[in-house]
Amino acid sequence: MPLTVADGLSPMISRLGDATANDLPAITALYAGEVEGGTATFETTPPAPEEMARRLAAVQGHALPWLVAEVDGRFAGYAYASPFRPRPAYRYGVEVSIYVEAHARRRGVGRALLEGLIARTRDRGLRHLIGAISDSDTSAASIALHRALGFRDAGVYRQVGWKFERWLDVTLMQLDLDPDGPPPASPGLDLTGGLA
Repeated sequence: MPLTVADGLSPMISRLGDATANDLPAITALYAGEVEGGTATFETTPPAPEEMARRLAAVQGHALPWLVAEVDGRFAGYAYASPFRPRPAYRYGVEVSIYVEAHARRRGVGRALLEGLIARTRDRGLRHLIGAISDSDTSAASIALHRALGFRDAGVYRQVGWKFERWLDVTLMQLDLDPDGPPPASPGLDLTGGLA
């Protein structure tokens, strides 16, 4: 169900809800732009629309959120949670990814998307959210946003990526939703199908 201003959503954001097949062209275009011109992702060839559809289905197949936001009726960005690692002991952790259109930055879109992922992850009975933030034009803002929402620094992979003729670091951040919590009450993610 989409969130509204009554739910605390910024009045500039006209939609925040689950991604559908109708959102895939905008999602694919935003991601392709980052693949070809940015370093927020380490992919070097933009995925085809069919591959992006497969990824959306894989995330949703794990009952994990893939959210989209619109500002004034215009696509503004997307975010999703995917399994952190494929081994069963990692079944209570997800990695979060957020991509925001240039026209929508500094308008609360990234915050709304990340808050949505946190809420949905908590509702799913999971415990850890991991952010892997690579060196990019927006990495300082992304790190600040994650910190503002309770993520803590978990380390840095130094010079782990090579893109556009330079080495790139990845800052790891982690949010523990229940640091003093008891053993899990839910079964966590079914990781028999691998990563999304």
